[in-house]
Amino acid sequence: MIWWLKIRAVPTLVAGTAATIALGLLIGNAQLPVPAMTGQAGQFLVGHLITLAPAILILFGTGRGDLTAESVSARPLTRWDLSLAVATAAASLLTATLFRTIWPTDITVVLGRNIAGYIGIALVLLPFLGHRAAGAALAVVPLLCAAAGWGPGGPPEPWAWLLHPGDSIPALTLALGTLAAGITATLTRRKPPRDANALQ
Repeated sequence: MIWWLKIRAVPTLVAGTAATIALGLLIGNAQLPVPAMTGQAGQFLVGHLITLAPAILILFGTGRGDLTAESVSARPLTRWDLSLAVATAAASLLTATLFRTIWPTDITVVLGRNIAGYIGIALVLLPFLGHRAAGAALAVVPLLCAAAGWGPGGPPEPWAWLLHPGDSIPALTLALGTLAAGITATLTRRKPPRDANALQ
């Protein structure tokens, strides 16, 4: 178990998630200038972008091991990895809820929701693309939403859940649905994702 915690860089993940939430609480409401390809540009916030970090760190930790060898290990490593991802998402949502009670600002819920949603996207992409390509594809998601996720007049499109305000129940539902899809993809994959380390 200790070697798994080290290989998956769990201390880095914990520190990175805590730093993401702390930074989001401090400057998460700051706007970033991103031109819109469709509709009228809305408010693309720092909090919409930095919440990528925990999902990227999870992909980074997964890629540090030999995934081909791990796939035939007697230890339930896939379930350990999945438990780590789900625990990170759950801890982020819980932390956001707690901060919401003492810090009445919309960004608290946005941080927890988006961290969980990004982790869901990472879990969906990982079995098909491997950790490196999944990380690159994941990084495109907020940029795509910022450029094309705005409807007429400025409000975010329904599918661009990461842009919605924290009180949006449909956005929270979509984010949690994405996390559920990621869990399903992880549990049902038949072979390990492409392991770039094995090719080096």
